[in-house]
Formats: sequence, C-alpha cells, structure tokens
Amino acid sequence: MKVVTAGIGLRAGHVLSILKETMPEIEFCGYFDPQPTFLHMIGEDVPRFESVEEMLATVKPDLFFVGSPNRFHLDQIRLGLEADVPHIFTEKPVVVSIAETMELARLLAKHDAAGRVMVGLVLRYSQHMVDLRSAIADGALGQIASLEANEHIGPYHGAFFMRDWRRMAEHSGGFMLEKCCHDLDIYNMITASRPARVASFGGRRSFLPGHAPASNAENEIFHVKKSVWEFVDDPFRSDGDIIDFQTAILSYESGASLAFHTNLNVPDEHRRFCVMGALGMAEGDFVRGYLKVTRRDGSIHTDQDYTKGDKAQLGHHYGADHMMAADLAAYLRGEEERLPVSIVDALEAGVAALALDEARASGQVVDLTETWAEFDQYRLRK
Repeated sequence: MKVVTAGIGLRAGHVLSILKETMPEIEFCGYFDPQPTFLHMIGEDVPRFESVEEMLATVKPDLFFVGSPNRFHLDQIRLGLEADVPHIFTEKPVVVSIAETMELARLLAKHDAAGRVMVGLVLRYSQHMVDLRSAIADGALGQIASLEANEHIGPYHGAFFMRDWRRMAEHSGGFMLEKCCHDLDIYNMITASRPARVASFGGRRSFLPGHAPASNAENEIFHVKKSVWEFVDDPFRSDGDIIDFQTAILSYESGASLAFHTNLNVPDEHRRFCVMGALGMAEGDFVRGYLKVTRRDGSIHTDQDYTKGDKAQLGHHYGADHMMAADLAAYLRGEEERLPVSIVDALEAGVAALALDEARASGQVVDLTETWAEFDQYRLRK
C-alpha cells in the first residue's frame, strides 16, 4: 500500500509510524512539508516533493495522509479528491470555518467521497467509548437527558497552545475547535443528534503577563512541548487570539443538553464526563482511566478500570491511537465496512465548536437551524 503525507510533524509522524507497525505492507512513497521536523519517524529516505499536486501525480498513492496545520486541510483534501486518491486520512479538525465546512461538504457530495475520507477523531476509538457504546446499545441508560463534561489540560500543554501556531484562530480555527472537537464529537454520538442552540462564555485569565513565572525552574514547565512552525517563545506575552478557559452550554436536536468546561492551566489534568439517562447514568474520566455505568435501581452495568489488566491504557490518547490504527488497518484491508467515526461526524462536531466561539464572541445564543439546513442539502448521510 503506497502512502504519502502532506505534513510530517509530531502528530503525523506518530500516527503514520504506528499505522506502519499495524500494517507492514505500507510503503511511504513521498511527503510534502517545507519543515519536515519528524521525518525520521517514517524514514529519512522517503522522497520529498515540492508540492502536493506533484506528489499525488507522481506516486498515485493508495492513501493520502493530511497532517498539515488546519488552515491547509481544505485545499489539500480537495487535491486528493480531484486526483481520485482511493483513501484520504485527515487529522482533526478538518476545516477552520463554517464556510470551509460547506465547501468541503459540496466537494464530498460532488465526488461521492464521504466514504473515502477518514478522520483522526481518536476518542471514538477509545476503550471508554467502545464500552459506553455497548452500554447504550444494551439500554442501560435509556433516553439521554443531560450531560456534563470537561477537558482540562496542564500548564505545560496550555503553554504549548499559547506558543504554537495553534494560538492563532486563522491557523487553527480556535481552541474549542482544535482541541475540544474530540469531546464535542463523542457527545454528538452519545445523544445521537447535533446541537440545535449553543451559548458560551470565556476568555484569557491565566496566560497573561502578570502570571509569568518568576524562576527559571518554573519557566521550564512552559516549554516542555516544542513547536516548530510560526511559534513564539513566551506564552504569557503571546500574540495569540485563542482563549485559555471556556464554559459552554449546548441544547441538542434530541432535547438533551450538555454543560462543558475547558481550561488550559490545570495542574492536575482530567477529562471527565457524566451522562444522565432516563434509565441510568455513565461517568468516566479519560485521564484517570475509568468508566462506571449505573442503572437507576443502583445496580452496576459496567465498572471498568483502564489502568490495569488487558485494557490498560497504553500510549497516547489513553490507548486510543493504537486502537485507531488497528481499526484503520482493518478498514483499509477491506476486513471492516465502516469506522467508528466518519468525516460527516467530524464536520458536524466542527460546526458545534465554531458556533460556540461565535456565541462567546457575540454574547448571544446561536441557533444552528439554518446552518444544518445548508449542510444537509448535500445529503452526505446515506
């Protein structure tokens, strides 16, 4: 299987390297990246191309991996579709605006390609979500009523966002889109619907000059994660326009609601969720590694500790990266007909994130009725 990539940063290198471990038949045949920082992860001898167009025309790959900064995804996916590449994998988030969402929806419809484009929303692949989907299918929760959830990341990671290209919404689409699209996607999945109305509040209160570290030892914390492209050195005096905390409220088409909170400066990280249904509840934490599903009579349906035994979380994203690689391999080999998450799911999660930032900036509740009507005209869900 011939594979090429646009972008060979840390994330692309990591995913491609574990995919190669899972699929030894993969041959890396080319890359396009003006700053190939992690080329060693796929091989220093992989041919370099001056453009995506040249690479796709020369190699005629079986799989085109789009691992570039978010602002380049739409044009590169477009090139892959126009070159009739059989399979395209794009990192999340797929695109950076509502306008780009609609343009990609149009392209997917034009090329009948919703099944050709895969996306790296890894939380769908996690053992947490495998087990939660099973509990939902068993009827343990019943009709979903309400949810509360968060994603809180440590200062070392928050500082990375404030220094990296992701600090600029024009490159990333904003923090809610760049980082929390995983979370919004799984809550769309759990409610089996999309947000109908959203509200949001947030800003920057931690990464400000007055909170800069006073000692060199503390300052080292804020430079643990390195950046290469379009970066700045000081996260506390950054020119970025992203937030460092945000609280969101979402009302779904199903009638369920979600309260979601994210913060970029939490010394003891967690990524928790609690789902309340008419017949039971599910609570878990990706970082702390557990899932518990309780029926309304108090009996336990599921009680998983993912820090131990054969389900122990190994590797990045709570073990989900390796689970994603296994599922992708099965799909690419024709052993599975579908993946746990689709490009359509990803675009819908992206719309939710972008609408939340619109609500935060405007101070208004954002109604998505017209947005979904425009999106649905492309009939991407078969």
